[in-house]
Amino acid sequence: MIRVLHADERLVAIDKPAGLLSVPGRSEPDCASARVQALYPDALVVHRLDQATSGLLLFARGPQAQRELSADFAARRIGKRYVAIAAGQLAGEGLIDLPLAADWPNRPRQQVDPVRGKPSQTRWRALAAAGRHTRVALEPLTGRSHQLRVHLAHLGHPLLGDALYAPPDIAAASPRLLLHASELRVGALHLTCPAEF
Repeated sequence: MIRVLHADERLVAIDKPAGLLSVPGRSEPDCASARVQALYPDALVVHRLDQATSGLLLFARGPQAQRELSADFAARRIGKRYVAIAAGQLAGEGLIDLPLAADWPNRPRQQVDPVRGKPSQTRWRALAAAGRHTRVALEPLTGRSHQLRVHLAHLGHPLLGDALYAPPDIAAASPRLLLHASELRVGALHLTCPAEF
């Protein structure tokens, strides 16, 4: 099953569970796009979430909507916000401006790379501290692979449950990655999906 949060003649928005691929994998046909297409046969992919990330995932209804929404994502006209639990104590807010590139020998890992990296920016804001962790709001201004995870880890505040970028004790602190796509703004449409952590 998939939880549909919004559907109209132009788009479908779902709450993707953590652990579900956005699109089919090499050996895994079950994915969000297949489940959405079972309900809306004209639904087409316009963006993706990492398999470990939960939350709002958008699909276009038909090729014309796909072209328009893909162009909106590329031009950064669609606002995206995430909620995460980071290790350590964070206060206030800031902008992370660190270029990212693939870590080729260790794919699918990404890395901060000031020479070959593509510009990558993330706004962050501390929401609440609880013990040794902080709930943070994250807004990617660019859309690089694993951007939020790499940026927070590079600052010394990896996300709980992150098996790729966190030290073993922080990776083991949660059975899943605590990163959730909580808001999307598409023109006048504002979609929200609260995190369950």
